[in-house]
Amino acid sequence: MKRRIIRINSELCNGCGACAAACHEGAIQMVNGKAVLVREDYCDGLGDCLPACPVNAITFEIREAPAYNEAAVQAAKNPCKGGCPGVAPKQLSSETEEPERPALSVSRLAQWPCQIKLVPPNAPYLENAHLLIAADCTAFAHGGFHQTFMKNRITLIGCPKLDAVDYAEKLTQILLYNEIQSITTVRMEVPCCGGLPHAVDRAILQSGKAIPHRVVTLSTNGKILS
Repeated sequence: MKRRIIRINSELCNGCGACAAACHEGAIQMVNGKAVLVREDYCDGLGDCLPACPVNAITFEIREAPAYNEAAVQAAKNPCKGGCPGVAPKQLSSETEEPERPALSVSRLAQWPCQIKLVPPNAPYLENAHLLIAADCTAFAHGGFHQTFMKNRITLIGCPKLDAVDYAEKLTQILLYNEIQSITTVRMEVPCCGGLPHAVDRAILQSGKAIPHRVVTLSTNGKILS
């Protein structure tokens, strides 16, 4: 049958893996450092992977392809649902081994990628968004980071000390392309994090827009200082 399906340009692909992470069906995998559509029947043709690609290596095309197989996708996501035949439930091997514990909270990450340098300035999820711009270390320092800061926001992360890029330039592009409702910047108390809110302030100034900007500072043990 002929239907809409994605096409990946391997020459443009930079191997970042953002599309594979964005594909909820598991149709895309990384093979030898490149994104590959490994299961055409897993591709639903909706294109969640397109805005995730920072180099526009993915497009739609209409061609002969097997029909989307939702049952196979669900089976791949939940192998041996209810227990695999002939496999006994896992037993604790010793008194020191702990059983698996339920997750304390769900992820609040609303998009992919989330690295500032990988996010396309014209990604559709940025329009009318409330932005969270966070230093890499903050999510590890604050135990409730997802619920406290990421909920209902688009999250962009980076490290002004380790990333050899000018965040102000990229953030300015994002602000110019989109109507941003607000920005919350979360940084650590250490001096190297100071470059992050400064980059945001420069971007707001260069965009010529009046965007509310709140800065939250965390201590090294995760306490909110301001």
